[in-house]
Amino acid sequence: MIKGKKAKWIRKSHRYLGIFLGLQFLMWTISGIYFSWTNIDDIHGDQFHKKGIVTESFSDLISPSHLVPATTVQTIELRNINQQPYYWVNEKLLYNAKTGELKNGISKEEAIAIAAKNIISSVKVKEIQLITKTGKHHEYRERLLPAYVISYNEPNNLKVYISVNDGKLQTIRHRDWRWFDFLWMTHTMDYEGRDNMNNMVLRIFSLLGLISVLSGFLLWYISSSTIRKIWKKIKK
Repeated sequence: MIKGKKAKWIRKSHRYLGIFLGLQFLMWTISGIYFSWTNIDDIHGDQFHKKGIVTESFSDLISPSHLVPATTVQTIELRNINQQPYYWVNEKLLYNAKTGELKNGISKEEAIAIAAKNIISSVKVKEIQLITKTGKHHEYRERLLPAYVISYNEPNNLKVYISVNDGKLQTIRHRDWRWFDFLWMTHTMDYEGRDNMNNMVLRIFSLLGLISVLSGFLLWYISSSTIRKIWKKIKK
């Protein structure tokens, strides 16, 4: 059995580890409860999307080989921008699919029309802004820029992001998503960019958490009257 100074050191280590790790353990628990009690589709903002959107069809489209100026096509997608067809080519160029002319980004009016086509009509536009850069903690991080952010008069502080270059609705952000994002940051402990599950802080706290649990088991072992009785019987 462990006695004296060693037992005292184990108790002290366990106590201070508990104090040091307690807040993070609490955040892991709170965030885990939030994740398990929320619908991920609602977090993604599916409740703000229109249901049963009919995909328009277009005719008299030119061949991609006739685009002006000519370009080698590696990838191509058809975009509907304010009821007009456009080719999104090589993930960087936008061409009118009827005239072949290059389009240098969409306008604010076109962005609002794209949002209106996809977002429920019960919410009203409050303002639209152009953003050209975002930080690591911005809610529109690691997505196409520049982009229009359309804000709505709505209790959830709803915002829709549409990229200027390709005219696509990139993402929806609202109050519950922002709570999820904050709690996800505390869960992963990536306080720089939120999404790195292999960061050093998380690794250190995970190891310290394991040590804390093991020290708790050891503390129970050295202070258990049952274990002491077993050891006395063994010594006899």
